[in-house]
Amino acid sequence: MLIGNWKLSNSTTQIGQASKADSLLRAIYMGNLKINRLLSGGIVTNYNCPSNCRHCLYRCGPHRSSDYLDYSTALSLFATVRELGCNSVHIGGGEPLLRPRELGEVLQAASEVGVGIDYVETNCAWFKDADSALQILEDLTGSGLRTLLVSISPFHNEKIPLSKIKGVIKATQKAGVNVIPWVDEFMQDMSGFDPQKTHSLEEYQSKFGEDYLLNILNRYWIHFGGRALDTFRPWFPSKSAEEILSEDKKGCAQELLNTSHFHLDLYGNYIPGLCSGLAIDRQHLGYSLPEEEYPLLSRLYKQGIQGLYEFAGQELGFVPSEDGYMNKCDLCTDIRFHLVQNGSEMQFKELAPRQFYL
Repeated sequence: MLIGNWKLSNSTTQIGQASKADSLLRAIYMGNLKINRLLSGGIVTNYNCPSNCRHCLYRCGPHRSSDYLDYSTALSLFATVRELGCNSVHIGGGEPLLRPRELGEVLQAASEVGVGIDYVETNCAWFKDADSALQILEDLTGSGLRTLLVSISPFHNEKIPLSKIKGVIKATQKAGVNVIPWVDEFMQDMSGFDPQKTHSLEEYQSKFGEDYLLNILNRYWIHFGGRALDTFRPWFPSKSAEEILSEDKKGCAQELLNTSHFHLDLYGNYIPGLCSGLAIDRQHLGYSLPEEEYPLLSRLYKQGIQGLYEFAGQELGFVPSEDGYMNKCDLCTDIRFHLVQNGSEMQFKELAPRQFYL
């Protein structure tokens, strides 16, 4: 995280004063943040992953805890999903198939509650050989597995050889499991390298051109959050904190209320919108969030990034980076990292899971 020694200027103060009136008006007309209905989303079984993808929204990797979603918690998550109007979800990670027995229990919990499983995501890092892969998939079909979404991209190829992906796809055909190849068109790019080895993004750039990484954005949906911020920041013009604050007229309510691609994780956290590193206790879904328990989310909801920025600066000495930011999500992430590293006495429970900020 880049934290410069840049001091707040008069222009920053003026921006704060100018937007404070808008923030107050929003606070008057908006109630507290409340997630009433879930439309479409998934369950995160674990954050541990053999890969360490440079675009990962949730900063998964081998450094993350080996914790995995247990059966009783899965039952409660699926019950919450159904109570709030969502009848089916996908299963993701991390890498769900690192623990196939536990994944089977999660699938059984969904069946017991009456929630359908659209697909289970996998990057195929778990593949060892054809026989063991077939056995794992056949066992999981008995628990309700019907479809695998297989991740195929240069990001995954940095840690996972193409041979593993092909091995899993062959095993699904024998096990009678449907496959969603995501994204199939990258198979052609990856086939230009040794399928038994891993290959870095720099190798792809060397083969296909320096702008290969940037062009991926036209072929593959990536949200600029989590580790993707670090990867793509150099490719976009930076904006100062003042510019971002002056441009943020609508605040963050729309993003926080969006449930078109929601996630609930193994710790019982609901991740609002696609704001990785922010969490709402699943038991608080369907109710207005108390501001005393969610001071940061309440500020983002009612005042936007301006409210979080002012709080972090006044209470915990946040100073924005001299290098600037891609967008308001980049600035928000930097602020939250600062709060975790410098606000240990305050213990914001909404900044979770804590390992996201390591």
